[in-house]
Amino acid sequence: MKGRKHTPEQIVRKLREGERLLGDGKELAQPVRGHEGQRRQELRQLRDENQRLKRMVADRELQIEMLKEISRGNF
Repeated sequence: MKGRKHTPEQIVRKLREGERLLGDGKELAQPVRGHEGQRRQELRQLRDENQRLKRMVADRELQIEMLKEISRGNF
């Protein structure tokens, strides 16, 4: 993600994880893909939740408008 800042602790943890994976004979790109996959999944979950919340707000707004119309006698 653009503009994301990492704390020094996060950087050290990621570097250590990369060193561990390299020591296990795995590619360095593998931990990067893992982190990107997690971020992608989190982003997808947030987008889904945002859509769900927007639908809830829209439904609530529609209910409010319907109640206003009914209270005015315009039905």
